[in-house]
Parts: sequence; C-alpha cells; structure tokens
Amino acid sequence: MQMPAGHHQVTQMPGRHRQGKKIPSITGERRRHRLPVTYEADGTGGDYPIDIWLILANYIRPEDVVTFALICKKAWTVTCTAVFWMRLYKRYYRTSTYLPVRLLPECMYRLRSLRACVIRSLYHMYEPFSSRVAKNPALPESTPSTLLNSKCLLFWCKKITGSRPEPLWEFYFKFMKQPLKQKNHCVNGLQPPAEYKEVHYNPDQDCCLLQITTLNFIFIPVAMGMTLTYLTINVSTDMRHHRVRLVFQDCPVLNGKKSRGEQGLQIVLDPVHSLHLLDWWHPKYPFSTKA
Repeated sequence: MQMPAGHHQVTQMPGRHRQGKKIPSITGERRRHRLPVTYEADGTGGDYPIDIWLILANYIRPEDVVTFALICKKAWTVTCTAVFWMRLYKRYYRTSTYLPVRLLPECMYRLRSLRACVIRSLYHMYEPFSSRVAKNPALPESTPSTLLNSKCLLFWCKKITGSRPEPLWEFYFKFMKQPLKQKNHCVNGLQPPAEYKEVHYNPDQDCCLLQITTLNFIFIPVAMGMTLTYLTINVSTDMRHHRVRLVFQDCPVLNGKKSRGEQGLQIVLDPVHSLHLLDWWHPKYPFSTKA
C-alpha cells in the first residue's frame, strides 16, 4: 500500500523500543493496590476516601486546621476524630515543657474534652501560639468591645502578696459571649458527628475571663447572672493608673440600641494596676482538672 506524500510510517514491535530497548508493559506487571476514587459525572472532581484525608492531616500545622477542615466534608470529619487530636498533641509534645496536670500525656487518654485540652496544650508547647499570647496587648490600648452583651457567670477575688510592700487584689469576671445569629437564625452551626461529641465537649466554649488587678480591696456588688452592657477604661484620678467602669443589666441590649451608662448595676474599679482578657485557651485561664 502506497502512503501519501509527506507521511512517514513508523513500525514498532510491541514491547520493544525503536532502539531495541524493552518498554515495560503496564498490563503485564502487577499493579499496586490503590484506594478507590469516585469521580463526578460532570468531571468537576473526585471523592477521595477518608483514609487519604487522615494521612494528609499528619502534615497540617495547628494554625491551618480550620483551613484544612474547610476543604470538604471528609476533611472536616477527620478533624473531629480523637486520632487527629492525639497525633497533633504527640507531634509537639516535649518533656521539657511545663504543662498542667490535666494536659500531661498520662491524662490525655480521656476522650472527654480532648480537643479543648490539646488546644490548651498547644499554647504551652507550640511556639507560634505561645508567642502570640506573650505579644497580646494590654486592655487599656484596645477596649474589649467583644465583651458587650456577655453574661457574667462567675465572680471572685483574691489577695496577691509578693515583693511589693502593699498587697494587690485581683478581681475575676467570667463571661460567656452571646452566640452570633446567622441569617437563617441558626446559632448552633455545624455539629460534630455523634460518636465524637465527647471529644468536642468544652464547658468553657465561648467563655473568657476579665482579670482586673487593683491596688486595694474594693467592695463589688453581685453581678452574676447579669449582662454586661457598658464598659469603659479611662485614666485614674491620680493620672498614673486606670479606672474601669462596668454596667450590668438584667437583659442584653437589642441590636441597634445604645446602652445608657447611667442605667443598671454599676461597678467602678479605681485605681487599677493592670487588666487582662483571657480566652478559654489562654495558659492562665483556670479550668477544671476533671474536664
């Protein structure tokens, strides 16, 4: 058969290269075992098994956990498992790092509150997290507006004696922030699978602690169960310290309405030596060892 002009026919023996070298045949060799991958009919992507995401999770940095969980539902499911959080804990655990008793390896076998305990331990062990806490600015430089409409759960105070000739007093207000309502009026959001609810249990979720240190003892009226609607941090009368004023009411202030500072239960702390706002994962945040 005569070929058209300008066309060259190349004849090649099966399993042989033109230069005589043998080309390995895929069909003739033993294939490796592969995990099944389901592809969408329209070619938009593949549905990989959860084992793949569990392997990839071993290389995720703590600050990238949220980003990893947002990839797909199976990646999010992996971040709900106890295996994921235990591996994350073991990856950064060092015997030289001080940890509270509840965060020690011998106490981490409990599934209850495992996620919260691992996050707390990372703020002791993981340098980017611990340095972030150390660089946290003092409250007088940025008034915590996020505390508004938060409910006061607990209040206590204690006397601090140290190298100073006069003792200091620390006043603690434990608040629970109001959940943000979505457009569809859903406040709970995405919940972990039922088999991992113990892992995600955290009684201090959405809680924070306002620590106010004063130069002397100040009588404080009972504000537990009330809502913080007004908070100001000003310069004290001696021009060397701060003055903190908190106003509590029985119910939150509705959206679009401003709270009047002269209404409600008022608490004034003056002079104030220092202020700290501690989130539930902060190393100085007190939490129960039975959690």
